[in-house]
Amino acid sequence: MNSPSAAHHRAFDEHSRLQSKPQTLDDIYGEPENFLEIEVKNPQNHGLARKMFTDYEIVCRTNIPAFKLKNSSVRRRYSDFEWFRDVLERESSRVNIPALPGKVFTNRFTDDVIEQRREGLERFLQIVAGHPLLQTGSKVLAAFIQDPSFSKDYYHY
Repeated sequence: MNSPSAAHHRAFDEHSRLQSKPQTLDDIYGEPENFLEIEVKNPQNHGLARKMFTDYEIVCRTNIPAFKLKNSSVRRRYSDFEWFRDVLERESSRVNIPALPGKVFTNRFTDDVIEQRREGLERFLQIVAGHPLLQTGSKVLAAFIQDPSFSKDYYHY
């Protein structure tokens, strides 16, 4: 004999599932609603002796409106990142800006040192570029990441 609670339980199970439509390939493999991919790669050394420096390629793929370009690639050196971090800190007192990888004074052009710095710069950019308050409030964020003709002199900080 069926008890009323068993019948109620069975009826509830039949009607409680959410109706979902089958996923299309576009649903599965298509572009997510908001995405931001940032890579720091291809370090290159320039100059000689005491004038030597390394710069890094910043590759950005995104559909977030704060960024003007869906795909971009620019080159920046460590001193540019130092300036950028300093500006972000002054622009946004409500956001804790992460540290950059530390300054290196010896053997700074070895592959290991350059790779550690590249990884640290990439982590730094992924954090700051992904922060909603910086995306909407920073005057320099998108330009630093995307504008090949970016110049610190243009921003009077």
